[in-house]
Amino acid sequence: MTDLVGRRALVTGASSGIGLATALALARAGAEVHGAARRLQTMERVSLGLFTAHRADVTSPTDMSAVVAKVSAGGPLDVAVFNAGTNVPERRLEQLTSESWNMLLATNLSSAFYGLRSVLPVMRRPGGLAVFVSSVSGAWPDASGPAYQAAKAGVVAMVRAAAAEELDSGVRFTTILPGAVDTPIMDRRPQPPDAAMRRRMLRPEDVAAICVFLAGLPDRVHVPELTVLPAGLQALGRTT
Repeated sequence: MTDLVGRRALVTGASSGIGLATALALARAGAEVHGAARRLQTMERVSLGLFTAHRADVTSPTDMSAVVAKVSAGGPLDVAVFNAGTNVPERRLEQLTSESWNMLLATNLSSAFYGLRSVLPVMRRPGGLAVFVSSVSGAWPDASGPAYQAAKAGVVAMVRAAAAEELDSGVRFTTILPGAVDTPIMDRRPQPPDAAMRRRMLRPEDVAAICVFLAGLPDRVHVPELTVLPAGLQALGRTT
């Protein structure tokens, strides 16, 4: 098992889904984990006492700066996992409004920038790792809608550019592009998947395991991007 004792980690969206699973997995691997999400009481309840919960709105630059300052007061930050994501049922091009478009970009893309800008000053050294959970939708068209796909593609492009600029700082950047994951966001589909379809999807713990794997790699190893799909349900560019 990966041993992350002595490492300090921050995970956004840690009140449910991939964020919660990742915070728990990093903690069980020995890291000191701090979770950030808007639903503080929920996060405190589901943390099982394994990580410290902080209230933060990831779409607020002020909130992100404040939580990073609080977390890094105890020492440098080693790992940051940015996991914010949402969608709306009315996602087709003809259904999107300026309000829904701006909300989806703020949650899925701008939050990643605010988080990155906040952690870089306390992470610039060999061994620092910033992980961004994007989506396979950012690379291949699907039914998730133009706004969601544009935002997730923007995360991929932003992280590629950041990795190029920060090459000499020692910070490693990884974007994970998962396929369908059985999380609450599935309830926001125009037609939520049934139980049989959900059983074929990835689990939040699958993506969490990847984050632990990345955090445990030697400092010399850089994994720029990693795509993970539910076997038998998705191939690149195709969903059954």
